[in-house]
Amino acid sequence: MSRRYLAVGIFIIAGVTLFALGIFLVGSRREAFSRHVLLYTEFADLDGVTKGSKVQVAGMDAGQVTGIEVPRSPTGHFRVQMKVDEQLHGLVRTDSVVTIDTEGVVGNTFLTIHSGSPNAAIAQADSVLQSKPPVSISDLLSHGLGIMNDADATIKQVGGKLNVALDGVNGAVGNANDLLVGLKEGRGPAGMLLRDEKMAGQIRETMSSVQSTTSNLNRASGRVDNLIADVQQRQLPQKLDDTLTQIRSASTRADETVQQVQQSLTQALGPDANGVTAGQNVSEALTNVNVATGNMAEDTEAIKHNFFFKGFFNHRGYYTLSSLSPQEYRRSKLFASTQSPRAWLQADGLFRRGPHGAEELSTDGKHAIDAAVALFGEAIFTHPIVIEGYSDAAVSADALSWSYARAQLVRNYLEARYPFTSKNVGVMPLSATPPPGLGHDRWSGICILVAEKK
Repeated sequence: MSRRYLAVGIFIIAGVTLFALGIFLVGSRREAFSRHVLLYTEFADLDGVTKGSKVQVAGMDAGQVTGIEVPRSPTGHFRVQMKVDEQLHGLVRTDSVVTIDTEGVVGNTFLTIHSGSPNAAIAQADSVLQSKPPVSISDLLSHGLGIMNDADATIKQVGGKLNVALDGVNGAVGNANDLLVGLKEGRGPAGMLLRDEKMAGQIRETMSSVQSTTSNLNRASGRVDNLIADVQQRQLPQKLDDTLTQIRSASTRADETVQQVQQSLTQALGPDANGVTAGQNVSEALTNVNVATGNMAEDTEAIKHNFFFKGFFNHRGYYTLSSLSPQEYRRSKLFASTQSPRAWLQADGLFRRGPHGAEELSTDGKHAIDAAVALFGEAIFTHPIVIEGYSDAAVSADALSWSYARAQLVRNYLEARYPFTSKNVGVMPLSATPPPGLGHDRWSGICILVAEKK
């Protein structure tokens, strides 16, 4: 009987322990035991956001939607209450903007609070943040299709007008060629003047007669009269004037044709009824294509986090820093390993104050980063890397914000200068405390980590 009681007692204790552990894990997953800050924002259209939807700050899970206040009129806005983890409160500034995003094209809808500028003040609890209306993918596709149709019609219209203009120019050039060939062959009055040797001989004889018979003016006058009568009989001046008139008319028609071509090109490339030029329409269409490509990349990234595929991608080595808090990052065996290659760079020689008071990379800092990349060798291009940001600011919120901004500056420089893929370069703001066991209790600057799996 005592053994039965002992077994029942062990079973009850084990059940209570498992139940308490489950409650703790669920509460930790839902962030029920962490401290939060309530913030608000307003939207004219929620686009699928409901109570309980996830809230992210700078790409990191930070809380959830805890309440939605329905407007009293169609012109009003939905007032959304958000619960944000106090650890990420330092990234939320008064100029932060809230947007509605989705996990891919058909994924869940969530709110994203974008990090504000380091110079702005921290958003206080119960403050209302600015919002940006969501962009519908169907509207983008419809707008892009309309632009492509307009561009196709414009190109066809320009092609037709160019063909007509070129036919007119070819006709004018052909007429001019015929006129020149006729002059060379002696056709027309001008051709006769160029090719008739008899006329040239008569002129030479007349001049000789004038020079040799100065004593007989009457005879010379008679010959001159005969010459003038012959010229008038042939009507050479009138025919020469007609020929020159035809040449000027052909030149005028050629000028009009060129002006028509220029006017057609101006109309084709000029602004449409909405004031947008053809070049702007094509540029906007390319921008929409880039947005669609980015959405497809987000879909692929969402599959990596799917419940059915997550184990497969984790086995292959895929991970994301957006799901790791700074505390979890410090405890991770992969990122806190003393065997992983690291490059520690101090803030004094790495950054300088910009014209608006914000930090920016200095020339010596860029040289130091290049030297660190050269020290790592090819390993930095074949393994994922993490840019750890550190700041020893007195206020904890400022330290978190500055460490995040410093890591982003180094990441942008590496991606612009070297052939890194964006998904292989992550950032982690760690304030002033590095992971334990690395030989640095506090740090101000950045640390470049090559995450090699052991």
